[in-house]
Amino acid sequence: MELQQTQTQKLSQRQLLSVELLKLGSMELESYVRELAQENPVVEVEEFPPAPQAEGGDELLSRLNWLEDNDSQNWFYQRFSDEELDPLGRVGTGGGLEETLVSFLSRQLGRLKPEEDARRLVEYLIRCLDDDGYLRIPLEELSLQGGIPLARLEEALALLKTLEPAGVGAADLSQCLELQLERIGEAGPALAIVRDHLDLLARRRYRAIASRLGIAVDQVEEALRTIRELDPRPGSVFQRAEQVHYPQPDLVVEEREGCLTVRSARGERPPFRVSQYYRKLMSQSEDKEVRGYLAEKLRQAENVLWAAQQREGTLLRCARVIVERQSGFFRSGPEGLAPLRMAEVAQALDLHESTVSRAVREKYIQCPQGLLPLSYFFSRPAGGEDGTSAAAAKNLLLRLIGGEDREKPLSDEGLRKAMAREGCAISRRTVAKYREELGIPAAAGRRAGRPEKTNYSRIQNC
Repeated sequence: MELQQTQTQKLSQRQLLSVELLKLGSMELESYVRELAQENPVVEVEEFPPAPQAEGGDELLSRLNWLEDNDSQNWFYQRFSDEELDPLGRVGTGGGLEETLVSFLSRQLGRLKPEEDARRLVEYLIRCLDDDGYLRIPLEELSLQGGIPLARLEEALALLKTLEPAGVGAADLSQCLELQLERIGEAGPALAIVRDHLDLLARRRYRAIASRLGIAVDQVEEALRTIRELDPRPGSVFQRAEQVHYPQPDLVVEEREGCLTVRSARGERPPFRVSQYYRKLMSQSEDKEVRGYLAEKLRQAENVLWAAQQREGTLLRCARVIVERQSGFFRSGPEGLAPLRMAEVAQALDLHESTVSRAVREKYIQCPQGLLPLSYFFSRPAGGEDGTSAAAAKNLLLRLIGGEDREKPLSDEGLRKAMAREGCAISRRTVAKYREELGIPAAAGRRAGRPEKTNYSRIQNC
């Protein structure tokens, strides 16, 4: 017999909640909390009536039993039947066909019943997938970020790749198509092509592929037909149709005594309260079932409250770096927008780029220039040597074209020179590219009397 001491990192319920809540917009978070309050009696939201102050013991126990029997819980506490694994089985139910990739994969995972640690790791990876079903964050990064052994993550990813739809969990297009071909038992040229020759296939270099694989061109074309039947975006089928909604600000930027400050639009107040009434009841009740039920509900509410507060803190930290780097925009308008990448913000905060991506997703900031998405402030360089962003260059281009003489509109070379005088030195080719991206015709098409019409007031985000 031999004693061994090992150290492992377990993903807690709070960590999983933190990942999920960080990517929610303000309206999505509000909806999430409202649903939670309907399912969990210890959650108090301002819009809901206050908790009862007194209630008979038998009546209370009856109510708690009813809540427990009818409690669907949020997705972290669901238990799934075989019928629920079929999305068509949801037709006519409250859920309809509005299935999500996360819930669909989680239900399959529940059916497999892996060990608890393995289940939590796979759930963590599921919530790191992008909308197309790809895991684009290297496992090495996730291992360092969460303090999780790389071998454990590799095992979890292998399990994730066995789930439907085939191709989820892939790092890139080649791996995604390879997983789908392996699932259908394809071992011919199609598999070799997606592994090593996708670049040639995209350029239709069929003869080059045939030469490298030692096969006929018609075999390459047959493989192409097989590849075209695959889904390059296996997660996109679960994306919901876009709904019209009016965005609400998550953050507010103000200038006080010459300094730019950022604050939460909702103040310091958390999104909900944990009922002190039910907390007291749990400590005083002599009924074991009542204490157990309320303990679970309190634990769930406190975990969600912690994750919501973490979301708020991460969002504020990201916003402060963005406002600092984009101070020129807040002081002088769109033409002061500087080039900025998410990787720069992540490095400044010692976070992973994927965390910054989740933090700014569908978040809005209220400033003197209007209500803008945080993603607006990330812009690539325009290509010149003066550090101008592409967004700022386009806004300057719009202003110059909007104020030109309609009888003698500026050519692309004329626009280039005018932009250089304004401090934006880019090439004539880049001017033409931005003009076309903005939907603005060349000088001949902008001359007065021509049928083409240009919307000079439009400002397009880059």
